[in-house]
Amino acid sequence: MKISELIEWFEGWANPSWQEKWDNCGWQIEPGILDQPARVLVCLTPTLAVMEEAIALQQQGTPVNLIFAHHPLIFSPLKSVQKGDAIGDMVRLSINHQIGVYSAHTNFDQVMDGTADVLSQLLELQSAEPVEPTQDGLGYGRVGNLKSALTLQQLLAKIQSALNPANLLVSPTADRQQEIERVAVLGGSGASYISAVSQTGAQVYLTSDCKFHQFQESRDFNLILIDAGHYATERPACERLAQKFTDKGVAWAQLSQLDEDFRNFWQTV
Repeated sequence: MKISELIEWFEGWANPSWQEKWDNCGWQIEPGILDQPARVLVCLTPTLAVMEEAIALQQQGTPVNLIFAHHPLIFSPLKSVQKGDAIGDMVRLSINHQIGVYSAHTNFDQVMDGTADVLSQLLELQSAEPVEPTQDGLGYGRVGNLKSALTLQQLLAKIQSALNPANLLVSPTADRQQEIERVAVLGGSGASYISAVSQTGAQVYLTSDCKFHQFQESRDFNLILIDAGHYATERPACERLAQKFTDKGVAWAQLSQLDEDFRNFWQTV
């Protein structure tokens, strides 16, 4: 499958036109590789570490030519491209090594097998539906019932096992043995959806990047908020995407091993 064919298939499934106005989905750098057979390194965030990983794979005999990322490389208009600047170095390495960078962000959040949908599948949510629908059954977040009721303590253990987060931030509650039946999830920064989640009947909301007062807001809605971190809540969808590319006939597709969390929890001994 050529890169042009892969992108055509992907955009038919997760159209970049669905992106939010502030977003920048689609090609970030296209160095003239559209007619080449696709060999894809999938990542959450396109960083120099991931680019160096792709270059190392080339040198080892795997001609990687596309970094397919969830997060965009470029958000704001560039005023210059210079050596020593992270984006400038990505552009230079991309062109020199013929490795394109493509991003699927808020369009990928909405679709089946996207960031929220994969989270709902990992927690085995039944009859999951969007928290905030956008079109034809798609939308942001997912809410559904657990396969069988779990105590909050059991649910936390299930999340820890499924996502392996560096840490879990949880609303304080007097009873970890309370039964939980209905759960909402949204990968990445989902604090702005707390009010919408409160209207779904969910008892628990799993997301990330939540602040002090957003935990207070959730308490006021009688909603247990769980913050598992941005990386842990979105990387599973990237892994699923790499497998989907293989299933669609891409000759080589792999999840990056050098994708970065950017957060490290320091613990005292």
